[in-house]
Amino acid sequence: MKRMQCALDGFDDGGAMSEEMQWPLGAETVPWPAFSGGDLSPNPNGSAPSLPPGAEARRDLCFEQAVIFIEDAIQYRSINHRMDTRSMWLYRWYYSDACQWILGFIIFLILFLAFIETPSSFTSTSDVRYRSQPWNPPCGLTESVEVVCLLGFATDLSVKSYLVGWPQFRKSLWLLAYLVVLVLSFVDWMVSLSLVCQEPLRLRRLLRPFFLLQNSSMMKKMLKCIRWSLPEMASVVLLLALHLCVFTMLGMLLFTGNKLTSLLVLLTTANNPDVMVPAYSKNRAFAIFFIVFTLIGSLFLMNLLTAIIYNQFRGYLLKSVQASLFRKRLGTRAAYEVLSWMADREARPQRVGVKAQDLLQVLQKVQVDSTHKQAIMEKVRSHGDGLLSADEFQKLFNELDKSLMKEHPPRPEYQSPFLRVAQFLFGHRYFDYLGNVIVLANLVSICVFLVHDAGVQPQDRDDFMLGILNCVFILYYLAEMLLKVFALGLSGYLSYPSNVFDGLLTAILLVLEISTLAVYRFPHPGWKPELRGLLSLWDMVRLVNMLIVFRFLRIIPSMKLMAVVASTILGLIRNMRAFGGILVVVYYVFAIVGINLFRGAIVPPPGNISLAPNGSAPCGSYEQLEYWANNFDDFAAALVTLWNVMVVNNWQVFLDAYQRYSGPWSKIYFVLWWLVSSVIWINLFLALILENFLHKWDRRGELQSRSGDQVTAVDLLFREVLEEPTEEELMAKLRHHPHLQLCR
Repeated sequence: MKRMQCALDGFDDGGAMSEEMQWPLGAETVPWPAFSGGDLSPNPNGSAPSLPPGAEARRDLCFEQAVIFIEDAIQYRSINHRMDTRSMWLYRWYYSDACQWILGFIIFLILFLAFIETPSSFTSTSDVRYRSQPWNPPCGLTESVEVVCLLGFATDLSVKSYLVGWPQFRKSLWLLAYLVVLVLSFVDWMVSLSLVCQEPLRLRRLLRPFFLLQNSSMMKKMLKCIRWSLPEMASVVLLLALHLCVFTMLGMLLFTGNKLTSLLVLLTTANNPDVMVPAYSKNRAFAIFFIVFTLIGSLFLMNLLTAIIYNQFRGYLLKSVQASLFRKRLGTRAAYEVLSWMADREARPQRVGVKAQDLLQVLQKVQVDSTHKQAIMEKVRSHGDGLLSADEFQKLFNELDKSLMKEHPPRPEYQSPFLRVAQFLFGHRYFDYLGNVIVLANLVSICVFLVHDAGVQPQDRDDFMLGILNCVFILYYLAEMLLKVFALGLSGYLSYPSNVFDGLLTAILLVLEISTLAVYRFPHPGWKPELRGLLSLWDMVRLVNMLIVFRFLRIIPSMKLMAVVASTILGLIRNMRAFGGILVVVYYVFAIVGINLFRGAIVPPPGNISLAPNGSAPCGSYEQLEYWANNFDDFAAALVTLWNVMVVNNWQVFLDAYQRYSGPWSKIYFVLWWLVSSVIWINLFLALILENFLHKWDRRGELQSRSGDQVTAVDLLFREVLEEPTEEELMAKLRHHPHLQLCR
């Protein structure tokens, strides 16, 4: 059996720091020397064996290495980093919650500077007709914040580079790119100060999203998958371009002398049938041209692009989970090799393994939630004083994949038979069903009154009946909450998230209702919503009704299929953070480019009034639709404009306006944005949703039937297709660890 040797990196036989450890830079791992001058056999009285000089330090080092490996496995991190004492302290500090929070805040801060820097977004409106002169920070203010952020990133790069070592740093393209981006940012920052912040272009603004990308392994994986999909996507985009060229030439031949609206707009169906109306009005046969174009382009080629992207991404999640599983198994196996080597050196047992007591000491130092830690430690204790094999050691950490059911506090015990019967009734699930029926009835009553009073002005409404019903329902909600507290106890009631949600809304509803009664008295015929204080009666009733609508969400867990759909959506939201990060990067880059290209291009009309009332603006134009707030005069306005173009509703208006105000080349920018956002990103998003949803929906029965197994949906999602790494694969990877050596 090949086992791992602890990476001592600087302890000599006497346990003192050697010169190599005192200067850890460039220190490489050397084999752990054999013990000398100590007897490791058990004492006659059964106490622990005596340790040779320096053995206690070596033991602590092995424990620390095992802790790091287990934490790497829990967080799915790479184990290819330095393993000497100082480096491990630095490594744990770097991945601590406080340090990672600070790094995340620095990334947020440097990205947020785009809202503050010139041109500032600090105006109440982005409409060029009404926008006041924005406040722009003095030179040096945002630059000071920015240099602090850049110094933070430089520290981050230095720590990462030291931890992985120079050989690994040279091989990492991301770390090399990190260095290049930082150097360019510092140079551009110095140029800004030398020009007193009057430079026409700030290159470092375009580089800022890189800091967000390099800090997320999932975003890096997403970019790699997009890169894999580009060749297939490019082939379909070329077909689309050929399709557009052919039909454009045919259109020019068919409709000579007539204005032909861009076929690219028709490809997105943004203004269909407006595109074909001019030609169709002259000859109904011309409709065939537009129908064939739409069938081939929108219904065939665009959907073919979606299918190709989905086919490329169909195995994306599986590959990602498989790679994460390998990292997890590698980390736990590395911890096993370290601890089993130490057990072998201390006790020289006949069978190789890890002492349960050693593992318990290691687990005490591992940073993991207390529930899972306690579950693992209980399983370790169940093995007694024996040695844990590699397979047993690995299975212990399967507890991390389980969603342990939270134990609810015991219910209060009542002596009276009547109270026990009442406790049984009000703690039964049928009481919850009754509450759901009441909430549904409340919602129906609100809908009926809203539809009945839809055409009535608020000041003319009589809210007598609705006010009475709201009082009755709120009193029921209060009684329901108190009865559940009686049946479950206060701690038991609060242990259910649904009860916390209901109780919070009930408390807010009660406060609003008491405030309404105190100001407007009890409901009576002719209850008018006159204004008293901050809110009118109508406003307060609307607040109550909106909260009741939110309370209706309590029925979702009671309906199994709806609960599966809701949990799938929530799971998608949690798993789409990397995908959302890519979208943030794309938006940020295009917004900065748009500001540099089109800032100040849209000018307000003469007299600062709309052109629409006097009829001087063509119908459907930027001016007639009063799109003045959609511009690139500041960062916030640019983001909203890009969003409106991405939705592709009336995006031809932006194409036409910026062609007139900035020139025909502006169309390249908007077409590129349409390709990146609407064609590529939306289809990638759809592919990932399908991949997630189909897996979960196909296994909804299994998820429901096995809910008692306390296994997470992620485990069930890929359990049938995930392949466990073999021992040969794990050991081969460990043998190539740059900072550890295997015993032969």
